Amino acid sequence: MRILLATDAWEPQVNGVVRTLSRTVAECRAMGHEVEVVHPGLFKTAPLPTYPEIKLAIGAYGPTQELFKAFEPEAIHISTEGPLGLAARRICMEWGLPFTTSYHTRFPEYVSARVPVLPVSTGYSYMRWFHGPSGRVMVATPTMRAELERRGFRNLSPWARGVDTELFHPRGPADPPGPFAELKRPVFLNVGRVAVEKNIEAFLALDLPGTKVVVGDGPQRKELEGRHPEAVFTGARFGAELTAAFADADVFVFPSLTDTFGLVILEAMACGTPVAAFPAPGPIDIIPGSGAGAVSDDLRQACLDCLPLDRAHVRAYAERYSWRASAEEFVRNLQPYPEPQKSRFWRRLRRVTRLRRRGGPLSPSRVRG
Repeated sequence: MRILLATDAWEPQVNGVVRTLSRTVAECRAMGHEVEVVHPGLFKTAPLPTYPEIKLAIGAYGPTQELFKAFEPEAIHISTEGPLGLAARRICMEWGLPFTTSYHTRFPEYVSARVPVLPVSTGYSYMRWFHGPSGRVMVATPTMRAELERRGFRNLSPWARGVDTELFHPRGPADPPGPFAELKRPVFLNVGRVAVEKNIEAFLALDLPGTKVVVGDGPQRKELEGRHPEAVFTGARFGAELTAAFADADVFVFPSLTDTFGLVILEAMACGTPVAAFPAPGPIDIIPGSGAGAVSDDLRQACLDCLPLDRAHVRAYAERYSWRASAEEFVRNLQPYPEPQKSRFWRRLRRVTRLRRRGGPLSPSRVRG
């Protein structure tokens, strides 16, 4: 079917949401679906305040209408709650189109961490409003689903994540020395956006043996480098270099409390590296009982508990997660426009558009009626 995906997070941004969406799109296309992505690169943009690396679309409503009409989607998924998500949501509400959404980040906590004057409760009020009309709100983990239910969200459906086990793999016996070969062992690694909501300070403040390494870039990097000169900051790494970093670490440390899954957890495990984390949504659903990591309110102890774990077992556990299975679950969650109505709706819309070009207003009631 024709699937329209509206997202404020897309390439060249580098984060777990973008990796999830881009891989899902690729898998959906491989399954024979036609996917149109409405993303910031199609519009004029402005930098996100406090995080200029992220670009927000400006004046997206009108152009997004035209993209809807040109593509005539059979299913619509709104992935983020930013300007493009709002534009797509408004169009769906005005035209009576069913749509689904997904909950990728603990957005209220994220905003409150950056703008402390905005309480978390305000963020959740907005999120309930945004996702309320969604036919299904896709959520990555059972823990996050239970938390959202407690906060008044409805129509929640699971959407698990996957990992590319060909790209992310353990070191082989013939591989050259890893990037951390000269560092004092053990090496405790964090990979991701270096920003306040990722709680990297909690990792860097730990009293651990060996060396702490941070791979990534972001608005908090300079501050943390100045505060923790003993740590190694490498900047962002991609592709084979990123895989080598994961594979050469002794423990991957995931201190975030705002993620809903944490894709880097699976990427580290696919490289055979065990993961230490707080018992937050994401880690608490993936790690306990796996033999592939440890979770604890005492993050230092979790790090030390990971050191003796069997790396071959860690890799085997990651192999259970498939991007194809994730994409199939995504498609099952979609709510396509009812078969008897969809062609009739788009015919009406084309007719109304012609009337508009002749001077008549584009009225939602005229589209639905």
